[in-house]
Amino acid sequence: MPHDQHHHHEPAITVAQLNHTAVYAPDRHLSAVFIATILGLEVGVPLGPFLPVDLGNGVTLDFYEKRDEPVQSQHYAFLVPDGQFDAMVDRLDALAVTYYADPHHTEPGRINRLFGGRGAYFLDPAGHNMEIMTRPYARP
Repeated sequence: MPHDQHHHHEPAITVAQLNHTAVYAPDRHLSAVFIATILGLEVGVPLGPFLPVDLGNGVTLDFYEKRDEPVQSQHYAFLVPDGQFDAMVDRLDALAVTYYADPHHTEPGRINRLFGGRGAYFLDPAGHNMEIMTRPYARP
């Protein structure tokens, strides 16, 4: 049997794809469980300092604790199935997490209908501005 047989199962990568990104948090477990809960996913097994949440599309969020300095707020936007959007908003409500129609958080308790879909913004425990949306942005 040829040594390279196991390579045949993986499709050739033809473009650059995001594989994983580190998400800084004061408490990696709290942040990982939070976003996994909202998105209906599971927290993976720790890999060194990283606590992964696999989005199921080949991209993993690796939660990493930064204790020596404040965590700078970043923006993470998730394209989600339309049929799961209401359940995600319900889970935000259940956790008493305010969601907003706009990225500047001036329209609490409302969703937007950008690009023919639905969307909402909310803060995660580390202060990151999270977004769920059912349609991708229409880019020129």
